[in-house]
Amino acid sequence: MQLRLDQHSPIYQQIIDEFKRAIARGELKPGDRIPSQRELASMVQVNPNTVQRAYREMEQLGITETLRGQGTFVTQDAGLVDSVRREMAERALVSFVQEMNALGYGCEEMVELVRETYRRVLAAQGGESDGDGGV
Repeated sequence: MQLRLDQHSPIYQQIIDEFKRAIARGELKPGDRIPSQRELASMVQVNPNTVQRAYREMEQLGITETLRGQGTFVTQDAGLVDSVRREMAERALVSFVQEMNALGYGCEEMVELVRETYRRVLAAQGGESDGDGGV
């Protein structure tokens, strides 16, 4: 797990957010085992208490489940996994809209720019539209 730590938010929250991103991207699937608290603390070189706090909060949020003697796993609740994915997308969109508003873009201009950029990215990747209704 790659964790890019910054000084602007608590480390335990950054750990939670990174797990949410991995779930949203499909890198972690329902039922996948995640590293032990000790393993993760060693991997990202943070205090084990910080990782413990992140794991405790993820369990309270329902993102993970800990099975005694077996480890900690991504929840089997597909609905919760979908809601994590949507939450991460909405967070990115809020940031995007705020930045575009600050640059003076209106809604229609943003939508058109997104369409143009989407087409350009797909073309550069040699990809096909995924049934987007002619974006």
